[in-house]
Amino acid sequence: MAGRGLSVYRSDSPVAGLILAHGAGAGQKSAFMVAAARALAERGITTATFDFPYIAEGRKVPDRAPVLEQAWRDATAEAAAHRHFAGLPIAIGGKSMGGRIASQVAAAGPLSITALVYLGYPLHPPGKPEQRRDAHLPDIKVPMLFVQGSRDPFGTADEIRQLLPRLAPTTELYEVREGDHSFKVPARAGKASAVMQDIFDRVAAFIRSAARS
Repeated sequence: MAGRGLSVYRSDSPVAGLILAHGAGAGQKSAFMVAAARALAERGITTATFDFPYIAEGRKVPDRAPVLEQAWRDATAEAAAHRHFAGLPIAIGGKSMGGRIASQVAAAGPLSITALVYLGYPLHPPGKPEQRRDAHLPDIKVPMLFVQGSRDPFGTADEIRQLLPRLAPTTELYEVREGDHSFKVPARAGKASAVMQDIFDRVAAFIRSAARS
């Protein structure tokens, strides 16, 4: 059961590639995904997005984990064979659920990637902090970047920070001050556009650093 194929946002001077998966509620053509892919391509990261099968088929309920994980493996293989990714070190990641499934695939291994990026990692369902989704994370040995809002109901930046001693020493946390799960912040915290540009700057710098190491 395949999802919708890659959409590639090519950088004119790429130093690395990134495969980025969407969250549970919207596909690769959502405003956030398109903005992220374009912004990262402008920063030297050729970026590919794709749709999980349930989105491609017009369904609202996400597929079960094995189907989502296979879609990730298929997307990674397709990107590795794509001419715009030729010779580039490749990172993977995603928004919310897309990042979580990427982490599950990476933990299961083997996967030829240089880094993982989580844009709002869903550590637990809102209001249910005991239902953790972190047991597999210590098995991941490549550098990881968590971009997490301090008000994220799926797991705050402080909750992610508490995980760091259990994870690979190359793991980093970028806290979005007063940000929610979508990185929206109150007006007092700054302009939304500036917040997002800072996020994309940090993600691109992290991927470039991982590609050099």
